[in-house]
Amino acid sequence: MPELENEIRHVGVIGAGTMGNGIAHVLAGTGFDVTLCEVSEDALARGMATIRKNMDRQVGKGSLTEAARDSAIARIRGVLNRTELRDCDFVIEAATERFEIKREIFRELDAITRPEVILASNTSSISITRLAAQTGRPDRVIGMHFFNPVPVMKLVEVIRGLQTSQDTYDRVRKLGESLEKTPVEVNDAAGFVSNRVLMPMLNEAMFAVMEGVATAEAVDQVFKLGMAHPMGPLTLADFIGLDVCLDIMRVLEEGIGDPKYRPCPLLVRMVDAGWMGRKSGRGFYKY
Repeated sequence: MPELENEIRHVGVIGAGTMGNGIAHVLAGTGFDVTLCEVSEDALARGMATIRKNMDRQVGKGSLTEAARDSAIARIRGVLNRTELRDCDFVIEAATERFEIKREIFRELDAITRPEVILASNTSSISITRLAAQTGRPDRVIGMHFFNPVPVMKLVEVIRGLQTSQDTYDRVRKLGESLEKTPVEVNDAAGFVSNRVLMPMLNEAMFAVMEGVATAEAVDQVFKLGMAHPMGPLTLADFIGLDVCLDIMRVLEEGIGDPKYRPCPLLVRMVDAGWMGRKSGRGFYKY
């Protein structure tokens, strides 16, 4: 069991989607007890199945033993009611990237968890300061933005809200290090660093396709061969989820107020059509 100040042993994770199940996977694999909360049995079952599949892949590669896999999975308890998180020592929210949804979650977490418990958000763009203000413990609210796929990617953006205390930051940094991640300190601003820089690039690639400058394949080939990117921007957008990209662009547009963050109309139309990328079977490419 990792040794952390104030004994963080039991971590709650809200959301068993792509990010939430990845966070639960890493926590359990490092020795933490995890309560994974979802809104439906189906969503919870999908999340748990993904964790097992990814751990099975680690076993196949020789980076995890079967015994370690079984122990890690046994440390994850799935629940459907957030009140089951009341005994957690730390909670990470990884729900949909909408402020209204996260606001309701943080208000409920503030009511049910112990006053000293840190509440973290895996948000990729929403203001930590605004989320913190929904609680009676704004000094103990922080951003902990993991990257997909969580078991592989080493970076964690640790985002300070205006009210976040030094003690909260220090504890979260140590938690990130105990998960064998590299925490990078970032101050609260729309999109933080990663998505403030990345999303406008993806958005501009979409404008290039919409305006007939090049096909999606050509745009991606330019970035792979000319800039040594492992995948092109439109393949990456499909991987992230076009609906997520749109949500983040709207947060950037509202939060920064600069028209350069206007979402590409093609992106809006594709999301309206239900073309969300890899997860829906169609985005800029078919899957």
